[in-house]
Amino acid sequence: MGQTPAQKAAQAARGQQPKKRPGKAQREAIKRAQAAKKKAGGGKPAAKKAVAKKTVPLPRGSVRAAYPGTCPACFKDYANGEVITKVTDGWGHPGCAPRQMSAAEREFARNKARIESGETFRGQKPSDWRRGASPSSTRPAR
Repeated sequence: MGQTPAQKAAQAARGQQPKKRPGKAQREAIKRAQAAKKKAGGGKPAAKKAVAKKTVPLPRGSVRAAYPGTCPACFKDYANGEVITKVTDGWGHPGCAPRQMSAAEREFARNKARIESGETFRGQKPSDWRRGASPSSTRPAR
């Protein structure tokens, strides 16, 4: 549907008119409404959630899943964006990953295994002490 030249001119004239600035009372009412909207949490909730996810630090060695998958340790599914970490056969839940031992814990486990296997720390022969006897009585006489 075409417009006549007179209609076009009238429409252009209406669009070119300067807009009236709201009065002081109206400006204050607008500011109060905007402040109330901010306080009530108005706006884009999806954007706030995305910002919150980015600011939360992830545990060391963990990432967010780029796509959904299945944990190879427990065979349960994880969703897109869920925190995952490296497990024995791939990527899965952080709780399913084997816990890394500290250096002190590794040394303790090594020493415990040596004691339980019968090794001595000094590499000496087994003791020749006898129950109820003093060390001097067990040594061969000169």
